[in-house]
Amino acid sequence: MNSSSLPQRSTVRKKKPVRKRKKKSFFRTLFRVFLFGIFLLLAAGGWLYFAPSAQNTRYLIADTLITTQHRYLAKYIIGEEELKERVTTYNQRFEHMGDEKDTHVIKEPAAEELNKPLVEVEKVSGSGYTGYVMTVNDPTKVRLGVPNKIGSGEKVTSMVARTGAIAGVNGGGFADPNWKGNGFKPIGLVISQGKLFYNGLGGKKSTQIVGLDKQGKMIAGNYTLDELSKMGVQEAVTFQPRIIVNGKGLIKNAAEGWGIAPRTAMGQRADGALLFVVIDGRQPGYSIGANLYDVQQIMLKHGAVIAANLDGGSSTVLVKDNEIVNKPSSQYGERYLPTAFLVFEHPEQAKIRNIWEGLDPSKIDAGKKRSQ
Repeated sequence: MNSSSLPQRSTVRKKKPVRKRKKKSFFRTLFRVFLFGIFLLLAAGGWLYFAPSAQNTRYLIADTLITTQHRYLAKYIIGEEELKERVTTYNQRFEHMGDEKDTHVIKEPAAEELNKPLVEVEKVSGSGYTGYVMTVNDPTKVRLGVPNKIGSGEKVTSMVARTGAIAGVNGGGFADPNWKGNGFKPIGLVISQGKLFYNGLGGKKSTQIVGLDKQGKMIAGNYTLDELSKMGVQEAVTFQPRIIVNGKGLIKNAAEGWGIAPRTAMGQRADGALLFVVIDGRQPGYSIGANLYDVQQIMLKHGAVIAANLDGGSSTVLVKDNEIVNKPSSQYGERYLPTAFLVFEHPEQAKIRNIWEGLDPSKIDAGKKRSQ
């Protein structure tokens, strides 16, 4: 046997322990990285829960969770009592934001403004959010759409197609048990074409509304039914808060913006043009969402002298020319809703009937499964 081959065999035998050492070194490094990750999570958790400097972050996370289908999780961030107190505080603040008397008057638009298309859509973006501003240059062309079948809400795409509208945006809120409601039981009032379609106030004397009068002037704030009638309100839903009145924003900063979520809001410029802001959310990598301060600032930038929040979250949707413009966040697809603000070339031809006529609001089952 050639002696020169012996060292070669010896060398081959020595390589196996080297591979084992490399494997051990890899798993040891992986284990250290895992431990370091656990340490960072514990440190971040400790900071989030106990550091005074993290208070705003805790509230931001809690406020964001409150707007989702997992509201109960907010109690693990700020505690159950704090959660109840925070929701109560927001409701009281929102109510107060509707008290100041609105004095804005629609000015006659300039001649060049009259030649603009009825509907214009502009994409907007900011820190963490993407969305759209739809401008309706003639506010008298808007009507409030409602479902066409008893017992079920209706998708905005369906309302637009069925009524012949050219555009539509989701409107007011609705009873939504476990975030699986049928979209047929509105919250508060629904007024369409000057008629009271739905009264779910349940003994309350006033409510926060968002709507329009006969001249297309936007009405938003806290009003009684009698006041709405005297003002000639034609289209309206109950929702809050009003975020701009008499040209000034009511939300001071992002900390008062009620978390990050998909948003829908309605505003009006001094020349009467309506502004619908639709912000997508809950979609990392595309758009996380916006707080109400963000929406307020978008409205002010576009010249709004009055603006108010509409239902948002998974209900947020903008439809134009029978196509959904934005990216709704609902895992179930476009939601079934009780109301939508619809834009018509010829609103006098729109056929919108009162689907709640003769029904007792207290007996409507908000969670009953829709018939297919």
